[in-house]
Amino acid sequence: MSWESEVIDLMAELKDRPLDFVYAAFPWGEPGTALAEMTGPDTWQIAVLSDLQEGLINMDEAWRIAVRSGHGVGKSAFFSWLILWGISTLEDTRGRVTANTKEQLMRVLWGELSKWHQLFIGKFMFKVSATAIFSSDPAHEKTWRIDAIPWSEENPEAFAGLHNYGKRIMILCDEASAIADVIWEVLDGATTDANTQIIWAVAGNPTRNSGRFRDCWDRFSGLWHHYVVDARTSAFSNKKQIAAWAEAWGEDSDFFRIRVRGEFPNAATTQLIPVETIRAGQMLEVQSQPWEPLILGVDIARFGNNESVAQFRRGRDARSMPPARWRGLSVVETATRIADMIKTHSPDAVFLDEGGVGGGVVDVVRSLGHKVIAVNFGIPASTRPEGTLVANKRAEMYVLLRDWLREGGRISAHEDLYSDLVSIEYHYNKKQEIQLVSKEDMRSIGKKSPDWADALALTFAYPVSAQAWRQRGREVEAEYDPFGEDAFAGRSPGRQVPERRLH
Repeated sequence: MSWESEVIDLMAELKDRPLDFVYAAFPWGEPGTALAEMTGPDTWQIAVLSDLQEGLINMDEAWRIAVRSGHGVGKSAFFSWLILWGISTLEDTRGRVTANTKEQLMRVLWGELSKWHQLFIGKFMFKVSATAIFSSDPAHEKTWRIDAIPWSEENPEAFAGLHNYGKRIMILCDEASAIADVIWEVLDGATTDANTQIIWAVAGNPTRNSGRFRDCWDRFSGLWHHYVVDARTSAFSNKKQIAAWAEAWGEDSDFFRIRVRGEFPNAATTQLIPVETIRAGQMLEVQSQPWEPLILGVDIARFGNNESVAQFRRGRDARSMPPARWRGLSVVETATRIADMIKTHSPDAVFLDEGGVGGGVVDVVRSLGHKVIAVNFGIPASTRPEGTLVANKRAEMYVLLRDWLREGGRISAHEDLYSDLVSIEYHYNKKQEIQLVSKEDMRSIGKKSPDWADALALTFAYPVSAQAWRQRGREVEAEYDPFGEDAFAGRSPGRQVPERRLH
């Protein structure tokens, strides 16, 4: 018997033994492998897999697993094991996997799956593409597969029709707190097949106090097997980072509750701009007036994987003029590109992020003869948007952006901008001011820098007056003063402009 046949027979023996599968399928402790220093799963992973293994013995309905946890405890590894166990131990298994964002699904979770597939003793049995894992046998690649599908409230039907009578269905939802209820409702329909082994696992940081993920512990508590993982107890978490968060936010803060303790927040939500507000801004028809000021916001990349983004906005329109996005340019090259945009479009105001290398870009653009306004995200706020207390300029700009979207702002329908905007989270500091989660903390919890969103937010740095506009058929010239008393930045006519405060 060949070793491939031996592996296939072993997989069949492990059909109802997911915990035993994890120990048998990967080279734990073997020198020269990525697992050389590891002896096996973490305590919480063992508990979940052990319960599932016991439950599969007399399973007569869908087995639902709900895990809420802090950051960095090994959720993606756990999901990768479930996928590989599910698909390799029962012929013609089918499944669907999704996550809060396309970025989380494709880059984080599917990247982790690819890593474990390479370590898997039975990797010859399956192929991993950018969007699926499926049988290496061409005769089964359509019927023996698990697909990664980004969710969309506009197209929930993409998750419908998952049936596999008499076999196995796998449903996995990563960062499930941010997945829309309508998707959960569609997935509910996949749990109704009789005589079918159905495993539905959801996991994530508990970022919201409402929605179906929250209901796993409340309204639908009886349907789910619950697990709470405090990152401080995990063998995989970054203890130094946790200590820094405790110092910066406090152990009773919502940030620490969500990202470390795996507890739901005290506040109703931590996402600054609701999904429905973002989607509305992406679908509304463009409206703007020629006399409204044209504003350019530019976020400057600080690191190799980040990008510089230049975003135009005129009144309620931040869509008609597409953004410029680039990576890898020097300070001078970046400044020259911005100067060319200024000469081409003559914006009424240009707001440049001066943090990091941005200060050098500001200096070079000014040396080329252009008036730009440097913006430091960390300085005190200039206004209180609609009376809202904000911790700094960054929070102020994003609150203004949120309010602008609520009032009918139009933005690009690109998924990159959507992902940036939904990733912006906030908490209240000790002064009860809105404070956004910093870029550094976003990176530490696996989120990319929201460069496009930052560029859009920069267009709200200060009120702006148009340099020139047409009114009643004649040209009217006005001296440029971005802080003029009659200034407005695309706000509704008649809205009072807060008094400017210099810092």
